[in-house]
Amino acid sequence: MKQEEEKLTGLPENAFRELKPGEVYNPLMSPDRKYPEVSLWSVLWGIAMAILFSAAAAYLGLKVGQVFEAAIPIAIIAVGVSGAAKRKNALGENVIIQSIGASSGVIVAGAIFTLPALYILQESYPQEITVTFAQVFISSLLGGALGILFLIPFRKYFVSDMHGKYPFPEATATTQVLVSGEKGGSQAKPLLLAGIIGGLYDFIVATFGWWNENFTTRVCGLGEMLAEKAKLVFKVNTGAAVLGLGYIVGLKYASIICAGSLAVWWIIIPGMSLIWGDSVLNQWNPEITATVGAMSPEEIFKYYAKSIGIGGIAMAGIIGIIKSWSIIKSAVGLAAKEMGGKADAEVKRTQRDLSMKIIAIGSIFTLILVALFFYFDVMQGNLLHTVVAILLVAGISFLFTTVAANAIAIVGTNPVSGMTLMTLILASVVMVAVGLKGPGGMVAALVMGGVVCTALSMAGAFITDLKIGYWLGSTPVKQETWKFLGTIVSAATVGGVMIILNKTYGFTSGQLAAPQANAMAAVIEPLMNGVGAPWLLYGIGAVLAIILNACKIPALAFALGMFIPLELNVPLVVGGAINWYVTSRSKDAALNTERGEKGTLLASGFIAGGALMGVVSAAMRFGGVNLVNDAWLNNTWSEVLALGAYAILICYFVKASMKTK
Repeated sequence: MKQEEEKLTGLPENAFRELKPGEVYNPLMSPDRKYPEVSLWSVLWGIAMAILFSAAAAYLGLKVGQVFEAAIPIAIIAVGVSGAAKRKNALGENVIIQSIGASSGVIVAGAIFTLPALYILQESYPQEITVTFAQVFISSLLGGALGILFLIPFRKYFVSDMHGKYPFPEATATTQVLVSGEKGGSQAKPLLLAGIIGGLYDFIVATFGWWNENFTTRVCGLGEMLAEKAKLVFKVNTGAAVLGLGYIVGLKYASIICAGSLAVWWIIIPGMSLIWGDSVLNQWNPEITATVGAMSPEEIFKYYAKSIGIGGIAMAGIIGIIKSWSIIKSAVGLAAKEMGGKADAEVKRTQRDLSMKIIAIGSIFTLILVALFFYFDVMQGNLLHTVVAILLVAGISFLFTTVAANAIAIVGTNPVSGMTLMTLILASVVMVAVGLKGPGGMVAALVMGGVVCTALSMAGAFITDLKIGYWLGSTPVKQETWKFLGTIVSAATVGGVMIILNKTYGFTSGQLAAPQANAMAAVIEPLMNGVGAPWLLYGIGAVLAIILNACKIPALAFALGMFIPLELNVPLVVGGAINWYVTSRSKDAALNTERGEKGTLLASGFIAGGALMGVVSAAMRFGGVNLVNDAWLNNTWSEVLALGAYAILICYFVKASMKTK
């Protein structure tokens, strides 16, 4: 059916705020009309993006331990190619391209945080541990499928019922890119300009190293002394993308996240040095040989304080599950109602999900496949070990789905590595209790962790896709169906790329850091060989989460701050403060709102530009082009210059946001 061209006027005024009683949100694409969404064009471009970004994200993630979010660069490319091909009403197609392609970063995060640890442990146990393409591919594929199926029943709650209550930073930025690309004119200009400025700014730092990526108090003698003696240090990442992220997160959540970070870096780390300065705390990690007092603040964070954050995230997750029990019950109740054939037949196009019958059958079928994979490949035909493993994987994946979605909705960052570490520890303890230990137990725990990690990674990121679709008016069932294709393509790509990278560099050579996987290997080996885990530190984090919850402080946001490095949390507050400033300068509420929306466009541009140029910079590094002068970056003046460049960027952001018609 040929569509007449529709003139878009941008997102409705109530897109980002809470709705008043009786108020309805009407997306850009009308629920009463049909639009081009799934076509040969959108599917082929989606597959191409999934392959390209899976390879890029796997390399970058294993190199530096950070997986960039692929959704925004893919949205920019989708807008670009549909514009170049002069496709009319391409918004629905672009959402599908983004949705299929964005599986890449998700599957990569799930795989590279755990599965390279198999290669790392293989070096210590060459006879007992073998790693195959099938292990990486199947665990990534089945984990991704579980994440999709477990999340769909919660779609309506997160994207519609909680409208305006969560900032959804990444979904906001991607939506603005897609809208401005389709609409053009006044909305595209500021987004494009901010994208160019933010992209160039981050590209200069990543590729040429004109100034340092981070500013720390170590720039002067006093700061160096405080870091060494008192273990006190302050850091801020001066990047444009993280600043934009902070603006969209807003001051409320950014302050809570940063408070968690400061509690760790300014209270817990100096406190540990003061109390246990002369002690070597290595009961759970024999590799630690230095006293706490001899460690730098960063080492204390890595070996001890981060574990408090993991305990906090786990307990905040459990609290979240208890609080959202009514939502979980209603989702299961709705499924039972639909299974009985009593579903509401008259559902609007923009509210149509995969039927609960398909989700229930699909979930059972996927879990049977996981069980068969475990039984024949991982557990060597042991039925008890297989049953215990499948119960653990199914339970953790389902219950923590809402936690992953919650984290993405608040801060745009999924604490998946923290939740996976907790899963690995739990899996190791349980599997040892049922008699599976040593190298066989290590493989089992890591593959279980890989499935759970991918499921939680997918659940967190897929809620972003569905929120974008909700704002724009896509058909959810089409996003949900075609997400499986993106998962298959990405799982196959990441399995191949991981084998190539291991053969080329190796995961213990130092050329590929694989930090999360090395951490997982370090945690699992002692557990499977009968050494303990830092239960005391996890317990402290858990108790802290309970106290925060009792004080009505969002425990997950605070715990996220404890787990994510300080330098990435401080810019969130800077961005949140800019948001507060530009939206509170005038007595005219309408003008404040307009300035806030302009700021959201600019922040989205910063995130999009930074993400896209991050990919370009990574590609250059992969091609052997390294133009960074490390001697200059080790000079304190590079940090002083970074602070100056950051101040200029902030001034531009504030002035451009305030400038409205």
